[in-house]
Amino acid sequence: MVKEIKRDYYLEQLIKRKGNGLIKIVTGIRRCGKSYLLRTLFKNHLLENGVDEKHIIEMAFDLFDNIEYRDPKHFYPKI
Repeated sequence: MVKEIKRDYYLEQLIKRKGNGLIKIVTGIRRCGKSYLLRTLFKNHLLENGVDEKHIIEMAFDLFDNIEYRDPKHFYPKI
């Protein structure tokens, strides 16, 4: 059985700052739950609050297929 670690504080911090026009940067040591916070918890919050899934962009820049998007000239047209 997988036990979910609650990240309510961090999720609330993201929600509170949503829509303020600033880029959010989530940092932490490896495997501390950054991706889970964003890709699962925050994404679910957005979907539950009426954000259309096609308005949510997920991209892993460490994957070989996405290397070109590390360059803003390629990334900007993608979004």
